[in-house]
Parts: sequence; C-alpha cells; structure tokens
Amino acid sequence: MIDRILVRYGDLVLKGHNKKRFIKTARLRVKEKLDNPNIEIKAHHDRLYVLLNGEQAQPIIKRLKMVPGLLSFSPMVKTDKTMETIQEEALTMMQNIKGPSTFKVETKRADKRFPISSQIISKTVGGYVLKNTTHLTADMHEPNTVLHVEIRQDHAFLYHEVIEGMKGFPLGTMGQGLCLLSGGIDSPVAAYLAMKKGIEVELMHFESTPLTSIESAQKAIDLAKQLAQFGINNTIKLHMVPFERVHTSLLNKMPEPYMITMMRRMMVKIAEAKAHQTHIPVLINGESIGQVASQTLESMKVTDHAVSLPMIRPLAIMEKNDIMRIARMIGTYEISIQPFEDCCTVYVPKQVATSPRVFYALRYEKLIDMDELINKTVANIKTLSIHQDDVIKLTDHGLTVEDALKVVRTLD
Repeated sequence: MIDRILVRYGDLVLKGHNKKRFIKTARLRVKEKLDNPNIEIKAHHDRLYVLLNGEQAQPIIKRLKMVPGLLSFSPMVKTDKTMETIQEEALTMMQNIKGPSTFKVETKRADKRFPISSQIISKTVGGYVLKNTTHLTADMHEPNTVLHVEIRQDHAFLYHEVIEGMKGFPLGTMGQGLCLLSGGIDSPVAAYLAMKKGIEVELMHFESTPLTSIESAQKAIDLAKQLAQFGINNTIKLHMVPFERVHTSLLNKMPEPYMITMMRRMMVKIAEAKAHQTHIPVLINGESIGQVASQTLESMKVTDHAVSLPMIRPLAIMEKNDIMRIARMIGTYEISIQPFEDCCTVYVPKQVATSPRVFYALRYEKLIDMDELINKTVANIKTLSIHQDDVIKLTDHGLTVEDALKVVRTLD
C-alpha cells in the first residue's frame, strides 16, 4: 500500500541564499493545494514527503501536478525492515511493470545500524526480482526503471515510479504579473507559463458589451476558473475592463490599418495604470511572433513604446501546435475555441499595418481624448476573485457585463 509521496523540487534548488525561502513557499503551496487535515507534510533536506495516513494517492498526485515549483513525485510503499519483506514488496512492484523492460536497484541506507550494506541489499533484491520474473532484465547503466530502496530507522521504503510535475518555481516567489486575457487560445497559455515560473498572475479582460456578446465575457470567466486551479488557494483575480467606450472611439477616429495597433496601445496603457494601482511590476500577454499579421516585431515595438512597464511574452517564439498542446493539457483549449468574438476579433480591419511606426501612433492618439478615456475606464474596472469551483453565469443576467455583474455580485 502506498504510504507516502516523495516530492522533489524544481528549479528552486538552484537559488543559493534564497533556497530556504523558496522551499518554505513550496511547502506552503503544497499544503494549500492539498487542504486535507488527514495528510501530513514533512520536509527533509531538498525533499518533501506527503504522508497519506490512509488517503488515496491518485487524487493527491493529481493536485500536486498543479503546484508550480515541483519537479516530480514518487509514490512510496512502506514495509518492514527485513530482507524477506523488502524482496517480496519489490517483486510485487516490479511485476506491475509492462515488459520486456530493464531495471536496476539502488539502495540508500539512512539507518547505518542496519546490518546489510547498501550494495548487498541492491544485489540481493535485484537477484530476487530477476529470479521470479520473465519480462525483466538487469541493466546497470541505462535501465528503463530504477527501483529505489530506502532503509530508515523504523521501516523500509520502496519506489520506482517518477511522475512529472509542473517544475519551475513556487507561485509568488517571482513576484506578480498582470496578464491581458483575450478569449483566444494563446493568452491563457501565457498566463499558465508565467504561473509555472513562480509569477502570481492577475488577469485583465477587455469587454466591449454590447458591441460584443455577453458570451465572449463569459469565456473570460470560464478561462479564469480553469487557470484558478494553479493559483494560490485555487483562486485568481480577474479585472473586467469596460472597453466599449474606448472601442467605439477608436472605431470612429482611427485609420483602418492602425486600428489593431492603437487598440493594443490603449489596452496596455489601461493595464499599466491598473498595475501601478496594485503595485504589479510587469505586464504579460499571449503574443507570438508572426502568428497573425499584426504580431510582428515592429508591432510589438510600437505597443511596448506605449508603456514603461516591461512586457513579458512567454509564447513569443513558440510554435502554434505547442501552444495548442499546452492549452489542451491545462483545459483551456475547448473554452477558447468557442465561437464568440471579443474586442480583438470583432470588426477586424481588412488591411492591417504590419510595420507600424511610433511616429504615426503618437499622431493618431491626438485624435481622441486619450487621458480622459483611460482614467474613466480604469475607474470603472470591476475586479473578481474567482475560485476554480465558482459558478458564475453572466449570460443569465443581461446583455452587458455591467448589468450582469450587479446581479452576480448580489447573488454572492
């Protein structure tokens, strides 16, 4: 029976003087994610042990996979400290491996009083497994499976399975970031990758109801819920930006080829203003070089010129297939492909400036009352703290986000 789960840390083991802080944060995030009073969490050097105390291992492993900063996990079986029981448990474990396959045994003897050396234990256990199986052969150099035997003070522990974790850094150890969330495939993946690297992410969605449908805003809610499973206490903040007034002003005043460029500049300016209010030092978006006509290096340069905060683009050099694979893995893909247009996809101009210039962007911004639009928009942003289990249905309560949130917040 699986008694505990061995948890290995990811990149945080490289953090030098900050290592203790990172490990402490990783333990806290594991405790928050598991949220089970029956489970004990014990730290030992560069490892963490999750003592199950009778709880099933698979649901625990599923949750651990959602914790940034964890490299891998191994379910461990506890047995008596006799060679007979160790050999029998080893045989039971290795019989479950599909063959033909290769293996070796490695022993760690923490209890030096145990009368048999690590080398003899490995040799004896390996020989017993070989003698009683037909699908396994020994390979001391590049085996498919390594069976680990650990001899502790009171018991022996065996494991061979290594389950991959999220890796990266514990959430929050790398500060905060504000991620612009559209309804598409890319931006949720960008948010996930930032969280994986230890950035505590807040989301910002620009909604233009009733120019766009309420369903497009609902997609943002649903995407946030899916991303919340990786957040602290399974929650994430979503800032809903009332963009319809800005959107309409741009549609009426901007030259068509610069429509997307000017819209992005307004979005990042609004995002920066909100970030300054909440002391968030970086912005994040889902742009990928060359993926669409407007996502060129020149366009990115003009967008970045609009703000002073750095813009992180986790997907910048990724292939679309790789982005889609991650989207499927984290559960956002099916939400993202729902056919509801947001403010970035509705009224797409026939001709897009692929090599915009800052000079023209600055000139066109003078066609609108930019500061007044930004200030009023930021003042009316609605912020939701979304839990992965929340039930929020904007579509049941009106045609605009403003009307729907009045009802939803009352219901809460």
